[in-house]
Amino acid sequence: MITLGIETSCDETAVAIVEDGFTVRTNLIARQEHLHERFGGVVPEVAARTHVEALNPLLAQAMDDTGRDHRDLDGVAVTVGPGLVGALLVGMAAAKAISLAAKIPLVGVNHLEAHYWANFLDQGPPEPPYVTLIVSGGHTMLVHVRELFGHEVLGQTLDDAAGEAFDKVARMLGLGFPGGPALDAAARTGDPTAIRFPRAMEDSGDLDFSMSGLKTAVLRYVKAERAAGRDIDVPDLAASFQEAIVDVQVTKTIDAARRTGVARVLLGGGVVANTRLRERLVADGAAAGLEVLVPPLALCTDNAAMVACLGAARLERGDRSGLDIAADPNLPLAP
Repeated sequence: MITLGIETSCDETAVAIVEDGFTVRTNLIARQEHLHERFGGVVPEVAARTHVEALNPLLAQAMDDTGRDHRDLDGVAVTVGPGLVGALLVGMAAAKAISLAAKIPLVGVNHLEAHYWANFLDQGPPEPPYVTLIVSGGHTMLVHVRELFGHEVLGQTLDDAAGEAFDKVARMLGLGFPGGPALDAAARTGDPTAIRFPRAMEDSGDLDFSMSGLKTAVLRYVKAERAAGRDIDVPDLAASFQEAIVDVQVTKTIDAARRTGVARVLLGGGVVANTRLRERLVADGAAAGLEVLVPPLALCTDNAAMVACLGAARLERGDRSGLDIAADPNLPLAP
């Protein structure tokens, strides 16, 4: 089975072709950070217009890379949400056109579900049940996967997502956009114990998260230091802020595994590219007797290979979407 995947939920235009569900034949991404950097965040209209310009050349390149054309495809999978509605519509329009012209089935997939399916590429899905931590610019959540296509959201952020918090703190420090990689790089030479920032909701008794209080604590610290005429030690602040986020996410992920009785944890989402989060979850997970699966760095951020992988599995089980399928910017991760 040869599946084309299309992903345009935010500011990455991505196209991939996956064979037999899990073998990546090509995985192409056109990035837009340079366009949004001066605004300090993603501008939806700019993102959508850039998808329009980038998508057809990527589709043509994917066919050239694999020596195939649309007649060789068995199906097309596309992200339908959550995401920026204008951006989603660009990818969906292309997927619908290909489905109609090539007379192949179309399936819409959930971007959040696709993020943890990135772990399955090249090796197939591990046997459920497991817990997955999904951490991205727009979402931070823990999910109990009882069986493939069977989810229960155990907890999620009550305000900012982790990726959003990274971007906002990076902006305070003048580190540019996107903030996550810049903070990660700065933190590598910093002392994570230099500043004791709050561990929000670490002992709340539930599996929810909150980032807004931590973000405010950083802002107050920065303002106080500058008002006193002291220079900000950026590496120390970055490492201390990062550790505050990582501590809570590691603690709650291991707690989620303990509560559900699973022996395996999967990670997914762009923030999973964070060096410290990966290190701590693997090490602390092993100490707790858990196997922790982490996608390769290239598959952490938004990509179409994960969309094609999930889409192929859904097509195999008979899922189909009509040409009237609509974009849903707030699409939940449904059971």
